[in-house]
Amino acid sequence: MKQKCDKCDRPATVHLTEIVDGQKTEKHLCEVCASAEGITVQPSIPISQLLEDFVMQSQQAKQLGDLTCDHCGMTFLEFRQHGLLGCSHDYEAFGEALEPLLARAQEGAVTHVGKVPSRAGGEEVRQNRLLQLRSRLQKAIRAEAYEEAARLRDQIQELEGS
Repeated sequence: MKQKCDKCDRPATVHLTEIVDGQKTEKHLCEVCASAEGITVQPSIPISQLLEDFVMQSQQAKQLGDLTCDHCGMTFLEFRQHGLLGCSHDYEAFGEALEPLLARAQEGAVTHVGKVPSRAGGEEVRQNRLLQLRSRLQKAIRAEAYEEAARLRDQIQELEGS
């Protein structure tokens, strides 16, 4: 039996369940009444698109699972399970698959931006700081945070001038 809208006699296509202070309230509304209450309805994704996306992700996962390091024999799937690489050659073997992980771990940078030994001198520290500021500047620009971007730009110019 089809549910009818709580406000009119049309078939209900929007079903909401709210739990407030342990009290469960259900609403069944048609699209017109839901819209009148300020509830927006997102069009559903066609099942064909969902299946296509699922198949593509499955194929990508299989391709990544087939990646193997020639030196230590570790597979990318093993890396994902344990979170540790087997040898230094894994960076080359899994390079393309590792890049998004490295970027996420290092604030968008895909090259190492970690600490610099104190014996390395001030120039390396300055260069590292410039890389970090430029990365933050790009993020601010993408986020349209122009005041922050201007502040970062000024810091970069100051460091470059010294």
